[in-house]
Amino acid sequence: MLTPQWRSFGRGVARTAAVTAIAVTVGGFGLSAQAAAAPAGAPSGSEFSASDELLRQGDSGPEVRALQERLAELDYWHGGADGEFDGLTTHAVVALQKAAGIDRDGLVGPDTRKALDEGARPEIQGKYNNAVEIDLEHQLLIVVSDGELEQIFTTSTGSGETYESEGEERVATTPKGEFTVFREVDGWDHAPLGSLYRPKYFNRGIAVHGYDSVPPYPASHGCTRVSIPAMDWLWENEALEQGTPVVVR
Repeated sequence: MLTPQWRSFGRGVARTAAVTAIAVTVGGFGLSAQAAAAPAGAPSGSEFSASDELLRQGDSGPEVRALQERLAELDYWHGGADGEFDGLTTHAVVALQKAAGIDRDGLVGPDTRKALDEGARPEIQGKYNNAVEIDLEHQLLIVVSDGELEQIFTTSTGSGETYESEGEERVATTPKGEFTVFREVDGWDHAPLGSLYRPKYFNRGIAVHGYDSVPPYPASHGCTRVSIPAMDWLWENEALEQGTPVVVR
C-alpha cells in the first residue's frame, strides 16, 4: 500500500493553488518517447512498484495523496495534493508517462509506478535561465526558472492534419524554433479557429493557451494547449510574461 513517506526536494514542492475540476479524456496511446534520467537527489524505492493496486481518476484517499506528493516532488503540476484523483492529477500522470515513454493512459499501474520510483523527468535544453520549452516529441510544456526545471505540464500541439481556414488549405503544425511572447489576452480570445483561454502568443497566431480538451496526443491547429487551471497557473506565476523566450523543439 502506498504511504506518503517522501520528503520534498529542490523546487519540487506541492503547490496549494485552488483546483478547478475539469473533464479530461485520455486513451492508451503508446506513442514513442524517451525517458530521462532521474534528477540528482531524487528519491527512489519500491513504494509504488510494491503495490499492484490500480489507481485511476475518481479514486480518493491516502494512496492518491501519496501519488500526488510524488508527482509534485518530480515537478509534475496538478494543483495540490488533496487525495482526490481528479482531471488535473490525470494530466500529471499522463505527463509522467510521456516523459517515461510508456502508454499515455492516465492509469497508475506497474509501469507508471516504476516510472514514479525511478523519477522519470524530461530533459531541458537550458539555453535560457527563464523560459518555456515545448517538447513536441513528448508533448510536454516545461517551465524553466533560474536555469532549472520548475514545472512540467502535459500539452497538445499541432496535429499535422490538413484543415481549411479563410478559404485556404493549411497544415496544423507547431513550428520548431526560438520565439518570444509578444501578445497576450487576459480572458477568452475568440479566434477564427476557436476560443482560446488567456492566450500567450509567441509565433504569429500561435499561442500557449488554456482549452477544455487536452488529449495525450497532438490535436491542435498549431497552438500549444494546456488545461484551463494550468493556464491560470502560468499567468499567476508570471511564467509567460511578454518577452519570455519560448523554445519549441
